[in-house]
Amino acid sequence: MQTATITRLSPRQSPATMQPASGKHETNCTSCNLRELCLPKQIVDSDMARVEQLVFARRRLKRGDFLFKAGDEFNSLYAIRSGFLKTTVLNADGREQVTGFQMGGELLGLDGIGGGRYNGNAVALEDSEVCVLPFALIEELGREIPAIQRNLHSVLSREIVRDHGVMMLLGSMSAEERLAAFLLNLSRRFTARGYSASDFHLRMTREEIGSYLGLKLETVSRLFSRFHADGLIEVQQKHVRILDIPGLEALRRN
Repeated sequence: MQTATITRLSPRQSPATMQPASGKHETNCTSCNLRELCLPKQIVDSDMARVEQLVFARRRLKRGDFLFKAGDEFNSLYAIRSGFLKTTVLNADGREQVTGFQMGGELLGLDGIGGGRYNGNAVALEDSEVCVLPFALIEELGREIPAIQRNLHSVLSREIVRDHGVMMLLGSMSAEERLAAFLLNLSRRFTARGYSASDFHLRMTREEIGSYLGLKLETVSRLFSRFHADGLIEVQQKHVRILDIPGLEALRRN
């Protein structure tokens, strides 16, 4: 099974750059602290061993490394085990547009399912590790274990909802509302992973935040300073401490 999978990997995903998933000291899916975020909740113990076959390998990325690039042949989905990544596309004029920021427990590569090639780029914002999930194996097990197929449909549905949310964010919210919504979204996602809801380190730059929110760098910097002055947050370079979550929520609703 592994040999067949290796032949589908792109040169950048060669076995030399990956960590085997079956090493003696490797954490498996059963004991992974992100299991509840990655795996279907309906999986029964008798199917768990087969589900763990989905993780062909683990791939480590250094900050700035590409997980995949737009146009690469699609062969796998990737579950983030640790670290933080961003996804981007190129606009018609050649400028990079950030389309999302992904953290532990989230899937990457879904955009490649339809056309057989990845539509955008995925880049590590810090040293990261991902689990490689060959899509052919996901389909095969999905036919035998319905919970896997339902989970994939659920993930795809969440992506559609997220895209709609981004469209609303960019189309109807003011600059202040956009940044407030962005910080609250990060807060909720960190909380779901057992981290502080109000004290975290931003892995992305102000410029990358602006690209994602459709704002200029100067606007993002000015809003961070305003939120700080208004007592909503404390900011020290990339470290953010939310002081008034209800205040941010009220700002987002205005």
